[in-house]
Amino acid sequence: MNGGLHISLAADRLGTFLGLPITNTLLSAWAVMAVLIITAIVVGRNPRLIPGRVQNFFEMLFDFVLDYMEQTLGTRELAMRFFPLILTIFLFIFTSNLFDFLPFFGSVGIIQNGTLVPLFRPVNTDLNTTLALAIIAYIVIEITGVVLLGFLKYGSKFVNFKGGVLGFIIGIIELVSNLARLISFSFRLFGNVFAGEVLIAVALSFLPYILPVPIMLFETFVGLVQAAIFALLTLVFIKIAITEPHEVDAPHTPQTSH
Repeated sequence: MNGGLHISLAADRLGTFLGLPITNTLLSAWAVMAVLIITAIVVGRNPRLIPGRVQNFFEMLFDFVLDYMEQTLGTRELAMRFFPLILTIFLFIFTSNLFDFLPFFGSVGIIQNGTLVPLFRPVNTDLNTTLALAIIAYIVIEITGVVLLGFLKYGSKFVNFKGGVLGFIIGIIELVSNLARLISFSFRLFGNVFAGEVLIAVALSFLPYILPVPIMLFETFVGLVQAAIFALLTLVFIKIAITEPHEVDAPHTPQTSH
């Protein structure tokens, strides 16, 4: 319907490059990465012994994150090892969510078949993006468990014959829940961000000058929370992966004395 409310679940294809499809969410992701890279270069280009306000802010942020990761993982060495991953995940997701409210998102585009196709679309409303983030986190978690515990010891969390039937069932449940992380990781972030985009679009169609403002403020908070949840869950699952497996003893039949 022309001029009506249009909500698309899939990202719009803008063209191809070397046979690969270029979508508006991919273009948005490149813009987010460019901003993060430029910010990192500007902030870290000339560190000073006596930091200014910007450098002091980032140092306080990094110290807070490192201290929290050290408390979770148990050692400063592990915290330093995974600090780039956890902070990058948080900054990428949060910055992507902030970009959703820029005025040219959804309003600037190209004409395809008589329809305006936006050049930029919220990054995390594309399930491909959230699934890619989930796969990266999942692979890091599994490799970490194998490297730090060893393949056999880490595998014994999922295939356990020492604890009898109970231990085997617990291992299968652990394996299923481990695989389910891919779905929970990707769909949680995708669902919340996409629902926010739909809510704002509906608000714009009803009360375009009043209702979207409080909703956008709320969605900014939701974007922050979702970025923190994704990063914290990755950290917690890393901690679970490197934790020594617990032995499950088979139940013993009590003996009665005669």
